[in-house]
Amino acid sequence: MKKLSILLTFVNLLAATVYGQNTLNTIHTKEAYAQLPEDKKLVLLQDSIPDLKYNLVYATTNNFTHTKLYENPKVLTSKPIASALKKAAESLRSKGIGLLIFDAYRPYSVSKKMWEIVHDDRYVANPIHGSDHNRGTAIDISLYNLKTGKPLNMPTDFDNFTEKAHLSYLPKSATILANRNLLQNTMKTVGLRPLSTEWWHFSLLNSKEFEVLDLDFEEL
Repeated sequence: MKKLSILLTFVNLLAATVYGQNTLNTIHTKEAYAQLPEDKKLVLLQDSIPDLKYNLVYATTNNFTHTKLYENPKVLTSKPIASALKKAAESLRSKGIGLLIFDAYRPYSVSKKMWEIVHDDRYVANPIHGSDHNRGTAIDISLYNLKTGKPLNMPTDFDNFTEKAHLSYLPKSATILANRNLLQNTMKTVGLRPLSTEWWHFSLLNSKEFEVLDLDFEEL
């Protein structure tokens, strides 16, 4: 019986470690979220960027999981991300370019579902660490033409898990390369860090200072 108890304890610890419960202090109640400092809370991105455009694929089945992961999503980010993107939008607007959002804040429970489907931390965050999206400190983003409303051509579609999505990949098209460079340089200029394996992903340098959240959009 003692050996069985020890074995069960080990199994439970292993399960907790797999999903980060052993290392992450995940906030999953409105009461706990309300206790956070104001600078750690999330804001609606469209409140500061009026010409923001969206393609929230996780609210549909047209994504790599082939399931609908979000109900009634809102584009939420931490205040530093919102401030950085406001500066980026103002800079791009003079060029006739706007920001196209694929994903922002993502509940921790959704990250766990993603990891169950794709075990590759080049493209999907391992729940043991928590995703910067869970903290509201990452953004998946592209660019669009303000006049036509059409997205600018990039090396791949969003969530393309191949080397063509990597920043080291050199597209044959000079236009596509210029579009990717414009996105990358603009985000870097406003202080956001790129991800080498996903041309669309950017995050705060101090992301790990923010708490991992597991609240749905209505609760926030």
